[in-house]
Amino acid sequence: MMKFPSEKRPGSSASRKQLEGIWHSGIVVYEEEFFYGSGGITSCLPGGTLLGPPDSVVDLGSTEVTVDLFMEYLASLGDSMFCSSSYNLFDHNCNTFSNEVAQFLTGKKIPSYITDLPSEILSTPFGQALRPLLDSVQIQPPGGSTFNQHGRQS
Repeated sequence: MMKFPSEKRPGSSASRKQLEGIWHSGIVVYEEEFFYGSGGITSCLPGGTLLGPPDSVVDLGSTEVTVDLFMEYLASLGDSMFCSSSYNLFDHNCNTFSNEVAQFLTGKKIPSYITDLPSEILSTPFGQALRPLLDSVQIQPPGGSTFNQHGRQS
């Protein structure tokens, strides 16, 4: 079974719209949680980041993808689309990674209220004013092991 854990951080009002939270997400498969941040693709025990247990878990179903094929896929993502230097808080983040991996494993996307959040924030004057500052933010939830270029954890 594959699960999609997400942790929300308290939101604030953005141009009269109250945000439910700022979401961090990962994919739980093969008894590990995989996520992406400024340090690249990382894994840990489910709920094992310093962010703690998820506020919400969405069951995306099961996968027919073998663990070996999945690890090969993660290694290729880590060498290309999801290397540490590709991270961007708004455009290429943990939720982008979770959505990509969920589609590879199950053909399903993660909930749109999570993937749509950056564009909702940036569509406000407040979000546009903050973007230059937030574009330089690098987030890597502590905890877990980072994948190297050969798909091995370090």
